[in-house]
Amino acid sequence: MPSISFEFFPPKTDEQRAQLDRVAAALQPAAPEYVSVTFGAGGSTLSYTSDTVRGLHQQHGFHVAPHLSCMGGSRAEIAALLDEYRAAGYRRIVALRGDLPSGMASAGDFRYAAELVRFIREHSGDHFHVEVAAYPETHPQAEDALVDLRHFKAKIDAGANGAITQYFFNPDAYFHFVDDAQRLGVKVPIVPGIMPITNYSQLKRFSDACGAEIPRWIAKRMQAHGDDAASIRALGAEVVAQMCLRLLDGGAPGLHFYTLNRARATLAVLERLH
Repeated sequence: MPSISFEFFPPKTDEQRAQLDRVAAALQPAAPEYVSVTFGAGGSTLSYTSDTVRGLHQQHGFHVAPHLSCMGGSRAEIAALLDEYRAAGYRRIVALRGDLPSGMASAGDFRYAAELVRFIREHSGDHFHVEVAAYPETHPQAEDALVDLRHFKAKIDAGANGAITQYFFNPDAYFHFVDDAQRLGVKVPIVPGIMPITNYSQLKRFSDACGAEIPRWIAKRMQAHGDDAASIRALGAEVVAQMCLRLLDGGAPGLHFYTLNRARATLAVLERLH
């Protein structure tokens, strides 16, 4: 049975917190295996992730996977978070390199996610199931695809239990990446990350920043709908659901939805899958 999981980001205002509560309640019937919460790096935002994790676990009953990022976190801060999460009973972590926030001079004590994974294992043993990131279309800062693949294998060799990919819209990129990783000896599950489509201009902005390619045929069909938000949502749900079916039929172990703290687009895809 393929697993389903959702990603949320930490809200910073009362209005955002109320919205996340509504979204979590709307997505609860999908019975996700877990939900992840992204990591606010730098200064006081370190606390936003743990506060959000606690709320999703205690109020909504989710199994929660906090993100941990190399950027902006000292060894002592990361160790304290690991102790906090272990004491709270959490069993899963998403370990990422992350991006250096603007205005921050220091990247923290870890340069690469493999170092962070190794530290988690040294500090907490096998308590946490550790997920790492994978990039089917290659990390935007990587020299080339082979170098990127070797970085990915280093994270697995450091002790990661599984991986979640950057979102993509070309299933072949995912299948090729999995095949290449397996040829290097990677045996952990690699779960595709899924980005529901609600707003084309926003999607294009995200994709340009993270290196995810929007196939020309999707872009042209989205542009044909202009400002018709309902038509774009319907087309987006159909395109993403068909991709998810192909991924699952091809052996993907599950689906990890980047919700952007919204429920409607993710639910529209899940309804089509059911």
